[in-house]
Amino acid sequence: MRRYSGDISLVLGGAAGMGVQTVEALLVQVLKREGYHVFASKEYMSRIRGGSNSTEIRVTDKKKGAFVKRIDFLFAMDKDVIPHLEGRISKETIVLGEREKICATAKECHVIDIPFTRFANELGNPLYTSTVAVGAALGILRADEGFFEQYLREHFARKGEEVVKKNIEAAKKGYVFGKHIAYHEGIEVRLAKSKAVENEILIDGTEALGLGVLAAGCNYISSYPMSPGTGLLTFLADHSKGFGVVIDQAEDEIAAINQGLGAWYAGARAIVTTSGGGFDLMVEGVSLSGIIETPMVVHIGQRPGPATGLPTRTEQADLNLVLYAGHGEFPRAVFAPGTPEEAFLVSQQAFFIANKYQTPVFILTDQYFLDSVRSIPKDRLQKIKSENFIIETRTDYKRYSITESGVSPRGVPGYGQGLVGIDSDEHDEEAHITESAEMRVAMHEKRLRKMKGIRAKSLLPTEIGDVSHADTIIVSWGSNRGVVEEALEILKQDNLAGLHFHQVYPLPERTKKLLTKKKIVVLENNFGGQFANLLKLEYGIKVADNILKYDGDPFSVEEVVAKLRQM
Repeated sequence: MRRYSGDISLVLGGAAGMGVQTVEALLVQVLKREGYHVFASKEYMSRIRGGSNSTEIRVTDKKKGAFVKRIDFLFAMDKDVIPHLEGRISKETIVLGEREKICATAKECHVIDIPFTRFANELGNPLYTSTVAVGAALGILRADEGFFEQYLREHFARKGEEVVKKNIEAAKKGYVFGKHIAYHEGIEVRLAKSKAVENEILIDGTEALGLGVLAAGCNYISSYPMSPGTGLLTFLADHSKGFGVVIDQAEDEIAAINQGLGAWYAGARAIVTTSGGGFDLMVEGVSLSGIIETPMVVHIGQRPGPATGLPTRTEQADLNLVLYAGHGEFPRAVFAPGTPEEAFLVSQQAFFIANKYQTPVFILTDQYFLDSVRSIPKDRLQKIKSENFIIETRTDYKRYSITESGVSPRGVPGYGQGLVGIDSDEHDEEAHITESAEMRVAMHEKRLRKMKGIRAKSLLPTEIGDVSHADTIIVSWGSNRGVVEEALEILKQDNLAGLHFHQVYPLPERTKKLLTKKKIVVLENNFGGQFANLLKLEYGIKVADNILKYDGDPFSVEEVVAKLRQM
């Protein structure tokens, strides 16, 4: 008898085009409806068909938000899955799939045979293979097949009753076979259900970010597609009619950011989405935003570089890029969410800061965060008040009035009697070009005074454990919140605590005291310890150690636990 309880890792593997993501989508929906906590993350190759991709679905008693290396059940859809994932497969891993396909060239192959293709062909179409696979997984877990049937009826209703009927038949074939396997192999899975989970929303990072952008009042997006940042463009396009969002797929990234600036200048609330390589081309536009004091929000979905790098993998190596992007000096803010709740919040905060302080603001995510799926309570999405800082201009309006706060009254063309001038050269209060040294100093200092207000609005980091009394603080940012939380929960050491930043610049002044006289260990997905260096620069503190990863994969819980035990 092989018993599994509390936390199982179910991995689906196959080539692009085989329906692995379809199986994932069906499984997480059904398991969530039944009341199980689920967290799904994926890795895939940069190709439309072929290669070897995988998705991990964790089904747990308690909420989890991190990737584990361990595989309890591996559903292999083709022969390349086992070689691709051999570093994660152990003696305890149960491998399931079509033995004829998977073991064709292997000398030794321990696979529980599931005839996906034969079952699908019996129903008249190989497309039913995905539904058979989901049914088999649910049968092994002994989940309630009623939830699956209900979901299939809803999901395929638009395709007609015959398609619904065939998918239900496919699901039952898989489910019965899965139960047979569980009985024959002595597999017992025990997982607690939560009634509350049934009413939660299932959401990935892209959707959380998009909902936050909409909550902020965004009504314009310009982008030249580049993965993984493109997901935000397609999400807003899907909801453009319902929320009145203008969608502009620009001819290149230079056009995208300049069109976004034009939209803000006209009174819209715009966002630009891209990835590191695309953002490189936007840098001159970032400087333009800085001197003309026109708001801009830029989302960068990070992936490994340089150049094309690993286009479908994950990394956190663009922090320095956004911190120092642009020539000259001007204010900015940078956010990096680690949970759907944080993504929803920082999207709104980014628009607030950009709008109030008339400056570029950046949201950093990565492939791992954007593609990961989990369920959260609806009331955890925190809506903040949306404010409008545009004024109705008078005839004596001066676009760049010098103020104590550094923020000049912002008008837009056509709203009031004033002339809303802008200029990318240095200018005076009325936007006329100047080379006066005195005016240059006054205007430059005016712009940079905004940083005081931006810093005062900085979001405080999340404390994980008792930070005040711990000797060692594990610092994380962006997508690594979940893995640090789980690692600390496993270790249960009073001397260890965590501090997670979802705003990475500027850093809040009040947080410095939490890190004073502590051993600081910074965990991040890059080679150079970019956030560790920023902590030193901003707070003047010593970072004792770094835990770094830059192979394109996210941190696993196991490796973080192992690293912390070595310290």
